[in-house]
Amino acid sequence: MPSGSVVVTGAAAGIGKACVELFAERGFGVVAVDVSKEGLGELDEHPDVVPLVGDVATAETNDAMVALAVERFGRLDAAVLNAGLGGAPPIEAAGAVESLDAIYAVNVRGLVLGIRAAAPALREAGGGSIVVTSSGAGLRGDPYTWAYNTTKAAANNLVRSAALDYAFEGIRINAVAPGLTATPRTAGQRADPVFSKTLTRRIPLGRWAEPREQAEAIWFLASPAASYITGVTLPVDGGVTASNGILLPPTYSGEPPQ
Repeated sequence: MPSGSVVVTGAAAGIGKACVELFAERGFGVVAVDVSKEGLGELDEHPDVVPLVGDVATAETNDAMVALAVERFGRLDAAVLNAGLGGAPPIEAAGAVESLDAIYAVNVRGLVLGIRAAAPALREAGGGSIVVTSSGAGLRGDPYTWAYNTTKAAANNLVRSAALDYAFEGIRINAVAPGLTATPRTAGQRADPVFSKTLTRRIPLGRWAEPREQAEAIWFLASPAASYITGVTLPVDGGVTASNGILLPPTYSGEPPQ
C-alpha cells in the first residue's frame, strides 16, 4: 500500500508528468489527470499511478479525481493543481475575450474547483496540502501574454486567500511560480537560437529549469518539511524575480553586462 496519495492535474507532460513520476518514486499513489488520453498513456507504467482523462474546468473531473484517489488509496494527502493554459491574441483582436474565458476556465476556475473538491477529503484525513502551479508571469507583467499573466496573478491571490480560509483545519495551500522551464510547451522558444539566447541571458543562473526541479519544489511544499508554510507563492525561476529588470545579470565570467 502506498505511503500516501496525491492527485496531479496537467499530468501528461512537463512539470505535471515530472510530479507524477517523483511522487510515485517516493511511495505515493497518484491519480494523474489530463485532457490528453494519449499523453497519459505515455506515463511510465507504475502500479500506483492511475490515469484519469478529464477537463479540470469541470466540477465533474475534479470530483472524480478525488473520489478515485480515496477509492483506490483509502485517503487523499495532497493535491497538485498543475493544469494550465496560455496564449491569447492582442486585447483588441477578434476572439480576445473568448480566449481569456478559455484560459480563465482552466487557470482560475479549475483551481477553485480543485480546492473545493480536495478540501473535504484532506479534512477527513486530518489535514494535508494543496500546491498550485502558478508562474513567474503572475508576479510581474510580460508583453504579449496579458491573459496568461492575468490568470496567474489571480491564482497567486487565490492561494493566499484560500490558505487563510483553510489553515485552521490543517490544510496548507501554497504555489510555485516556475520560471522558464524546458517542457514540450516551450520547445518552440528553445528551438529558436536567437530568442532562446535572449531569454536565457535574463536568467541569473544562466539556464532553463528542468521539469524535475519544479517537481522537487512542489514536493517540498506538499511534504511535512513545509509543515509551517502556507499562503506562499515560491518563485522557482533561477533568480529572475530577484531583479528589477533594468540591468542584465552578470555573466559567469564575472564581468558586468555590456
